[in-house]
Amino acid sequence: MTKIAILGGTGALGAALAGRLAKAGHEVCIGSRDPAKAQAAAHAMAAESTDVQVSGAGLAEAAAWGEIVFVTVPYAAHGDTLAQIRKAVSGKIVIDATVPLKPPKVGTVQLPAAGCAALEAAKILGPEVRLVSALQNIGAEKLASGDEIDADVLVSSDDAEAANDVQAILTELGMRSWHVGPLANSAAAEALTSVLIQLNRRYKLVQAGIRITGKVKDASR
Repeated sequence: MTKIAILGGTGALGAALAGRLAKAGHEVCIGSRDPAKAQAAAHAMAAESTDVQVSGAGLAEAAAWGEIVFVTVPYAAHGDTLAQIRKAVSGKIVIDATVPLKPPKVGTVQLPAAGCAALEAAKILGPEVRLVSALQNIGAEKLASGDEIDADVLVSSDDAEAANDVQAILTELGMRSWHVGPLANSAAAEALTSVLIQLNRRYKLVQAGIRITGKVKDASR
């Protein structure tokens, strides 16, 4: 069991992730700008599944409590959220699932000047935080279904060990993942979200995803 905080846990993605983690046996704290809203969400989740351990708190309190912290807030709240939790997450693994979507044109790639939201997060949080970028391309509906996830997760991080730890959690939750390199490469996953939104709209798909294909090279050759 790991103590895991989900910041933005009252939103669709955060709530779905919190539910999966709690059902997998982890102790979860839902973090929100409104602690009362977080506590209400936790109470509702616990009422649905009596064998889960879920609580609710404010952003900084949840971040301080968690051994591992997921950030699932909208891009508009990204910078402010990270600034609030910076001290609380020093030395911890932080998984940032943020996508720099800018309504109303969410189907158009609009990466920030820094290159991607993950690099913006790294600048705000500082080098003491073990930052990992993941889950940008896994829809809330997929996570909430409880079914096997029929899409792969791209994981970016400058900390290979932290990336491996996050991949282990994703595997536990029924997701296949790939470490695709440094945080800067999160730009590809973040941009891909808008591409998937376009596919959903154009072809009437439900939560389009991606799969990495290929065979392992024969070492004897």
